[in-house]
Amino acid sequence: LHMEVAAHQQTDLQLQRAKEVAEAANEAKSRYLTGISHELRSPLNSIMGYAQLMYAAPDTSSEQRDGVNVILRSSEHLSDLIEGLLDISKIEAGKLELHRNEVRLPKLMGQLVQMFHLQARGKGIEFSYSQTGTIPEYVRTDEKRLRQILINLLSNAIKYTNRGQVSLHLRYRNQVAEFSVTDSGVGIDQQHLDTIFEPFERVSEPHHPRTLGTGLGLTITRFLTEIMGGDIKVSSRPGEGSTFTVSLMLSSVAKPSVEPTPQQITGYLGPRRKVLVVDDEATHRALLQGMLVPLGFEVKEANSAEQCLQVLKHWWPDLIFLDVSMPGASGMELLEGLRVSGLQTPIVMISADAEEGRVASSNDEAARYRYDGYLVKPIRLTDVLEKMAALLDIQWQHYGAGAPTSDAYPSVSSLVLPNQEVLSELKSMAEIGHLQGLKKRLVTLTQDPMLDQNFVAYVRLAVQQVDLDRIIQLAELGKA
Repeated sequence: LHMEVAAHQQTDLQLQRAKEVAEAANEAKSRYLTGISHELRSPLNSIMGYAQLMYAAPDTSSEQRDGVNVILRSSEHLSDLIEGLLDISKIEAGKLELHRNEVRLPKLMGQLVQMFHLQARGKGIEFSYSQTGTIPEYVRTDEKRLRQILINLLSNAIKYTNRGQVSLHLRYRNQVAEFSVTDSGVGIDQQHLDTIFEPFERVSEPHHPRTLGTGLGLTITRFLTEIMGGDIKVSSRPGEGSTFTVSLMLSSVAKPSVEPTPQQITGYLGPRRKVLVVDDEATHRALLQGMLVPLGFEVKEANSAEQCLQVLKHWWPDLIFLDVSMPGASGMELLEGLRVSGLQTPIVMISADAEEGRVASSNDEAARYRYDGYLVKPIRLTDVLEKMAALLDIQWQHYGAGAPTSDAYPSVSSLVLPNQEVLSELKSMAEIGHLQGLKKRLVTLTQDPMLDQNFVAYVRLAVQQVDLDRIIQLAELGKA
């Protein structure tokens, strides 16, 4: 009995050591992924930021803008992939958090359609999008996680489809959105359907080359769907293709709290505002300056906490953008010092740290409540402008109805509608989600000198944002 007890103690000791080794390895992996994410975000911030500036520049031609748009969408895709690197570690540690935002669903779908239409075309297959039911303009959900789910499913569908097509269908009913991704790819054998959601599982069917990838996309997709209170199903036949269906509760928002910021603004009303940008990277400071100076802001730069304090001795900004990670005194340490000294100026933290909105040191919990905003690199111009509008009560100036921006529709009352035949044709295609047909019809409408160009611009914007209900409503208005 003594020998058996001693053997059990020895086994327990070995198990404890093995557990400690596994936990240490897992912690090292998490630190590595966090570090590499930070290193990837910094150059991506410059790529994405300057692409935004080029897209918004008035001297950029429409052909150049299309190319820049590809860079923007690809950068956003890469940003989402970087997020995916960290999700498994967050899931294992139980630290994955959901943030409920007011999301413009038609705009989100339009961005995804544009992104994957280009990918599918590059592979020589077709991509289509359709919708059933009235899609609300705004829904409440975690936009980043919803994007991640759809991107993972669409990326897999295109990856495993060498001929035919990939389709995305959105059905919205009773506050529930059902996203179906269907492909005509290699398909999945019935015996593998239960294992495809396992980590690092990549099913390779006979006579088909093994595809590259981490094997984590579907694992993350199922986990995100479940923590968002949804459900995911899959049906597939080898050699014929697969359909993945995700159902999520996306409650509609009747009165959104934040108005969308137009992408092409010319300035703002009221006195000139001063902005201080504190970042040790010169390219990142220049990026924010390039975003804000053309809009009428007075911008000064500081490359360290010490230089920031020197600037504040003789220049008082209305807003400070402060990088979290800097040599010497960090952004969080500078933030704490500024608040202790009595500075009440709004401060927005900017970081490539994967731990969004969290301070680097657990001993500095008080500081996390002292900043007024937190942006994660790569930063988006619309996020910067929305944050500034909220903190400084800014009213933007932008192009009027005669030259609509990509986010602003001309007033319906200002439109001169064409004959009922044209409206009925557009309505028929909008009802079945025939985007390609609408795009081809738009080409002929643009060339028709008899048509109201505000009407053409309205239809073009509705197609770009996949907001097809607007086209149907126009047709109904024409009948009246």
